[in-house]
Amino acid sequence: MTRLFLQSGMPGEPGAGSEVDEAVLIARARDGDRDAQEQLIRRYADDVYRLTARLLQDRDLAQDAAQDTFVNAIHGLSRFRGDASFRTWLLRIAVNAAKTLGRRQTRRREISIDAAESEPDGDRDIAEVAAQRTEAAKLDALLHRLPPKQRNAVILRVQAGLSYAEIGEAIDCSEGSARVNYHLGIKRLRELAGE
Repeated sequence: MTRLFLQSGMPGEPGAGSEVDEAVLIARARDGDRDAQEQLIRRYADDVYRLTARLLQDRDLAQDAAQDTFVNAIHGLSRFRGDASFRTWLLRIAVNAAKTLGRRQTRRREISIDAAESEPDGDRDIAEVAAQRTEAAKLDALLHRLPPKQRNAVILRVQAGLSYAEIGEAIDCSEGSARVNYHLGIKRLRELAGE
């Protein structure tokens, strides 16, 4: 399958049509407008990839999950009702795609320790980069010791900056439950870090 990222740009690349109203893009994309679909992909590629990378801890799997997210979203645009923001709807699809690939990966036990962070800047010190990657790997290891709903709530709140209502929508629970999962996850992370 050809990667959407190769056609539309890698995560982090600025979207060419970001000034176009999202509702207009969604309507055009529903009607099969490939340019509108690609603009939506470019607009959210970074958010989706970073989320799947954090959830899966494997760059290749994360890219596959992001690819699956956009394929499912484009094919399922008719199901987007607008009850939540498009971004929240898309991140929920990403969480589900990551879960599906994660289950397959768990069966194979090929999980990488490498944290899916952005490439280091050329002018940063190598020791600093190594220390940051070590810390990121430790945090990822701690995150993956949390129950799935707590882990997802923490990641969606901290990394994606979602509100509790949006987190609830993304992980299929109430806003109150999302808040509780987030706070329990943070509390458990502190306990785990102190071990």
